[in-house]
Amino acid sequence: MSNLESDLVATWTVPMSDKVYKIEFEHGTTTGKRILRVNGKEIIKHDWMFKLVGREIFELNGVSIDAVGIFAYEYTLQVGGKTYEKFREQQKKALLIWLVRMAEEEIRICLEKESMDVWVNGSKVETTGEFVEEGGTKTHFELGTGAGAFILSQSSGKRQIGLVHQLYVNDALIRPCEGNEDEAVGRTLWPTGYN
Repeated sequence: MSNLESDLVATWTVPMSDKVYKIEFEHGTTTGKRILRVNGKEIIKHDWMFKLVGREIFELNGVSIDAVGIFAYEYTLQVGGKTYEKFREQQKKALLIWLVRMAEEEIRICLEKESMDVWVNGSKVETTGEFVEEGGTKTHFELGTGAGAFILSQSSGKRQIGLVHQLYVNDALIRPCEGNEDEAVGRTLWPTGYN
């Protein structure tokens, strides 16, 4: 087992509008070494001989992220002042994500439900709104491949559900990602000490 594998104590996936970030936290519990990686890139590294616990604060897309390992080596992540679990629940309600395969390329499309902003592969795209006769709106945009796409937003007819958003690419209905935010990075490893 390599040193990297033995010191990796927590991995989190953090869904944002532009993409899903994978945060890894290494902690040498006997050496005090702490390394924080975002999508494989090392952003914080400390080799503290005597400081075995503490917190690491960094910013991601203007949101403050706080990786904490304070008591008994329980590792938590706070995003924008919220617990990791609360933040993920909030993002699950706020974002709708589709993965579309076109010409051997996987395209990630994200709808911010409140603002109706559309992101394609990490970039916010220009959209054009149109009211439809059946009620609701079509939000038109183009994919980098030149393909036409739109999101049809209509009332579900149920107060608890609200609007239903459906993505069409070249007039074909695309199903959203199940679980919504993790498919873009794959498997989630729950952090050590997760309750």
